[in-house]
Amino acid sequence: MARKTSTFWYLFSKFWFRITGWRLGPQVPPNIKKSMMIAAPHTSNWDFMFARAAFFLMDVDVKLTIKKEWTTIPVLGALVRSLGGLAVDRSKNNSLVDGMVQLFKEREELVILITPEGTRAYQPKWRKGFYHAALGAGVPILLGYLDYKNKEAGVGPAFWPTGDYEKDLEEIKAFYRTKQGRFPEKGVR
Repeated sequence: MARKTSTFWYLFSKFWFRITGWRLGPQVPPNIKKSMMIAAPHTSNWDFMFARAAFFLMDVDVKLTIKKEWTTIPVLGALVRSLGGLAVDRSKNNSLVDGMVQLFKEREELVILITPEGTRAYQPKWRKGFYHAALGAGVPILLGYLDYKNKEAGVGPAFWPTGDYEKDLEEIKAFYRTKQGRFPEKGVR
């Protein structure tokens, strides 16, 4: 099977992990072709560099929702798309959750990466869109993480939403309490 990641991004990511001392932990199970991926704890702008590199090394074509305008700028737009930018038109009065459910229905393979905290600061209340999109599309939620204490980037267990958001979120957060962000005081509690 052909690699999804370009040779340039793969080699760059390998170099990045080597010079920073990071390593890959558990990866996306090969039998899961569609999923909503949480990225947590999200405490630093550096999170993008480590997470993106990890997914290039895992050969996972992860997509990140981003304002449509960022994908149409001549040179920058091509870079944003090559890094996984998935354009979302926020000018229309539409539901992002419904849009993501539709994207899952249209594709054979799709991993959408979301930071449910919505900020790099400590946030006790997570946004619920990732959960409802996974539930509506019938896909699992994968628990992507960056553990700065152990310099490890990986994917925890697949979590299938039950419809009981509060109970499910507590189980998800319990996993993330074992991972340390770059700024631990901003992490999941």
